[in-house]
Amino acid sequence: MIYALVRPRRLDLEAFARATGTHPDLVRRLVALGVLDAQRDAAGALWFPPAQLYAMARIQRLRAGFALNYAALGLVVDLLDRIAELEAAQRDRSRITGTPGGPQWT
Repeated sequence: MIYALVRPRRLDLEAFARATGTHPDLVRRLVALGVLDAQRDAAGALWFPPAQLYAMARIQRLRAGFALNYAALGLVVDLLDRIAELEAAQRDRSRITGTPGGPQWT
């Protein structure tokens, strides 16, 4: 018998669906919409990096909290990611200039 010494670096469709508590068809739909990132192997099977578990949890929270349809989830996720990037850039700029809001205009 062979045992894995480390966690797998990727999950197949069934393992991903089981880990997230979702149906594999829903996972396939989210991949088709571009909301989840997955890679396909030579046989066409979907493989997910572990970070996509967090993305799926975020999608489930947004779906439950705002009753968005699955197509709109992609837009909302993209906007939230962009906001996070802009906030990080603002924090970096504030740290460099030493002022809370960046350079002061006089």
